[in-house]
Amino acid sequence: MQVSVAHHPPNTAVLVLRGSLDIDTAPALKANLSRLVERPAPRVVVDVSGLDFCDSMGVGVLVTAHGRAAERDGWVRLASPSGFLRRLFDTLGLSDYLPMFPDVAAALKED
Repeated sequence: MQVSVAHHPPNTAVLVLRGSLDIDTAPALKANLSRLVERPAPRVVVDVSGLDFCDSMGVGVLVTAHGRAAERDGWVRLASPSGFLRRLFDTLGLSDYLPMFPDVAAALKED
């Protein structure tokens, strides 16, 4: 999996994920997200349009990061989820917990 980060004001980061998010690659994402959600009022958009696969480890990293951001009056949002990822989050009952947006621009605009 490839991860790139772009910073946007105010205190917002966009992570772009490419490849597979699974047991082997989840630790890299966790390290990146942990660093970002430790800031005061963190705002993180995770662009998942380039993910071809996501397992339970990947879901766990995203959900944990959102919870930690919320504790600091911030958020983590998913942008451009595939139909598979939307169904996965629906099945797990997480769609209402972790906000999903059609694209990065919409995720950045909503507040």
